[in-house]
Amino acid sequence: MNASSTSGAAHAAARYGVVGNPVAHSRSPFIHEQFASQTGIELTYERVLAPLDGFAETIAAFFHEGGMGLNVTVPFKEQAFELAAANLSPRARLAGAVNTLWMREGALHGCNTDGQGLLEDLVRLGHAPHGRRVLLIGAGGAARGVLFPLLDAGCSRLRIVNRSPERATQLQAHAQACMPALASRLEAGSLNEAAGQWDIVINATSSSLGATPPALPDGIYAPGALAYDMFYASQPTSFMLQARQSGAARTSDGLGMLVGQAAASFAIWHGVVPSIADVLAALRRQISDA
Repeated sequence: MNASSTSGAAHAAARYGVVGNPVAHSRSPFIHEQFASQTGIELTYERVLAPLDGFAETIAAFFHEGGMGLNVTVPFKEQAFELAAANLSPRARLAGAVNTLWMREGALHGCNTDGQGLLEDLVRLGHAPHGRRVLLIGAGGAARGVLFPLLDAGCSRLRIVNRSPERATQLQAHAQACMPALASRLEAGSLNEAAGQWDIVINATSSSLGATPPALPDGIYAPGALAYDMFYASQPTSFMLQARQSGAARTSDGLGMLVGQAAASFAIWHGVVPSIADVLAALRRQISDA
């Protein structure tokens, strides 16, 4: 998508925000305020708590009151997809979920920047997906948002595994229908079918919110492999600790992905691509000091 063609032209103190439930924990205001300071753009960025049964009304009110753009977090990404169904980016259509909304010429538009954020962070970590074998754990919205970008980036093989294998095979079928040229590189199955040698193992489940990581077979990490948790925390997650014990050469949480997807949203809204490195370092310090 051409960022310069969106409604993101800078306005004095233009209003932006992140909508979710819960949303009080969101780091997005800090990230976007840092981007704004870096680029000289005046804006306000707030947390918007939407009732579980009132998402559409919350979105309508925000934009009616002059809001310019919203990031969307759990559990509303699929509802955001439906609201912006008439004006979706290709990324959003493939993912079936939207994390970035904006108004242009009176119409609501939607994109999904999660995959772009993940890819840029993998490159930053020295593990670009091209030519690599990727294991994707989970088949929910988080996995859907990154599946197509990973395939499009040229991974040599990608297997989706999930506690409920039916959901993994459903996601595989959706991907094959949307991108038949890539179907030969895509597999799906249960957590037990994660066996093999993988160069990148990505946890797209919410397991790291607790202390129990996904039940994975032994020996899944190839030499030099990266274990990447899309969840982030001040300490290594349960998945990261499991991966270290299981032979992963490197582990990372998803903080870089969070900043990367925010930078992609910022570019859509404002037509300016912010620098990620300093903001990521500042956010890491903030989280570690909390």
